[in-house]
Amino acid sequence: MTTIRPAREDDAELLPDVEQSAGEAFRTIPELAWLADGDNVSAERHRALIRQGSCLVAIDDQDRLVGLLSATIEGDVLHIWELDVRLELQGRGIGRALLERAAVDARQRGLAAITLTTFRDVAWNAPFYRKLGFRILEGVEIGERLAALLRAEAQHGMQADRRCAMRLDLAIPDSR
Repeated sequence: MTTIRPAREDDAELLPDVEQSAGEAFRTIPELAWLADGDNVSAERHRALIRQGSCLVAIDDQDRLVGLLSATIEGDVLHIWELDVRLELQGRGIGRALLERAAVDARQRGLAAITLTTFRDVAWNAPFYRKLGFRILEGVEIGERLAALLRAEAQHGMQADRRCAMRLDLAIPDSR
């Protein structure tokens, strides 16, 4: 059984290890294996994100941190920076549970959407998010904020044609 809860500052030291474990999945894709050796988000950066109040963690039944969703609020949008689940626990619905909780929280805050950038062709990236209702943004729909993120990713070695911006519109349920 996995519990999803808001991240606390004392979780920050454990989050880089979760990210590293999740990143090991990229070793199965030869041209992206270098990502498994890349830098993880620092504990200090995680603490700063946690203080903003929109980060979640997944805890297993032995109180171990097994997943994370790091996000910030950008205007009327929740932007996901990281969604990671320990490699040995991937495919068990933990990432989906983190995203579903993030969507509930974002709706409660009155946000219009959730955005992220990801790989178009990696099974646990765009195809996974599409199953949860996200759509790939094209052309002017991308907007300057997401276009700038995609450009920065390209400058850090990610192939621009393999990356995309995605959005999940959050329809606020009618309260009548």
